[in-house]
Amino acid sequence: MLDLVDLQLLVQLQRDAGLSNLQLAALLHISPPTCLRRVRRLQHMGLMERQVVIVRPEVLAPMVGHGLQALAEVTLERQHAEAMDAFEAVAVAEDSVQQCWRVSPGPDFMLVMACRDMPAYLALSQRLFTAQANVRNVKTFFATKRAKFSPHLPALAPNHLADGG
Repeated sequence: MLDLVDLQLLVQLQRDAGLSNLQLAALLHISPPTCLRRVRRLQHMGLMERQVVIVRPEVLAPMVGHGLQALAEVTLERQHAEAMDAFEAVAVAEDSVQQCWRVSPGPDFMLVMACRDMPAYLALSQRLFTAQANVRNVKTFFATKRAKFSPHLPALAPNHLADGG
């Protein structure tokens, strides 16, 4: 269903979705109409969830503050499907929750959260953890430095595609 050009398109779009169709076509050595047709087909297939801008926090911080990044391990009291779905629904509804992962073994969920400051985190934790009767344990870690952030899926294509070759 996907050929080498489709995979190369996905790799390039994960690197920079802001490339113009002409730039993308030139990178992949295909015609612009072919490139546009393929990108539209990949979108229609539902492979691209959305296009976003990744903000550099170190550049934004002097303007709005550093904020607070927190990673939390959450263990529920009951782990049946309905209980897991209920907690997940509450977590993903929160704007401050950037990522929500069901994990195994260990805790039931890992959350990545971004808050303005500690009072905002406290309010979030009250909504997520204290108000939820099914939360047994929470262990939160506060980030001191982001050494790497990459939204691409490295397993999307063979290594030679990820290197642009």
